[in-house]
Amino acid sequence: MRAVVQRVSEARVVVAGEVVGQIGAGLCVLLGVALGDEVADAERLAGRVGRLRIFENEKGKFDRSLLDTGGAALVVSQFTLIADSKRQKGNRPDFSNAAPAAEAEPIYEAFCVAVAALGVPVVTGVFGARMRVEVVNDGPVTIVVDV
Repeated sequence: MRAVVQRVSEARVVVAGEVVGQIGAGLCVLLGVALGDEVADAERLAGRVGRLRIFENEKGKFDRSLLDTGGAALVVSQFTLIADSKRQKGNRPDFSNAAPAAEAEPIYEAFCVAVAALGVPVVTGVFGARMRVEVVNDGPVTIVVDV
């Protein structure tokens, strides 16, 4: 399981021309679920993301988490994060390690529930849909978190 976490001043997801989710300040979390990932992995990753100290304190140091700032999380499923670009022939990434949708969706949902259980407002995209994700990356700050 892999999350690409972006600190944002705002973010939204658009599906078929309609905004389906949007947040102000907080984190945009792109979440990839791999074969063999389990709900326990999603819960552990949710705790790491919620407590990730990438927001600045009054001295400008990364010392505050999403829990400290009261920001929201926009969580978007993205199987392409599990791509393997090292072992393929040619230039096409290998997506065979990504969990199929029927396995990935419950784990994605468990991640969202676990983040919300921390007290973080959670907004989502539409699992499996073609989405346009618009972010205003604050910093920019982008962190990859693996479980």
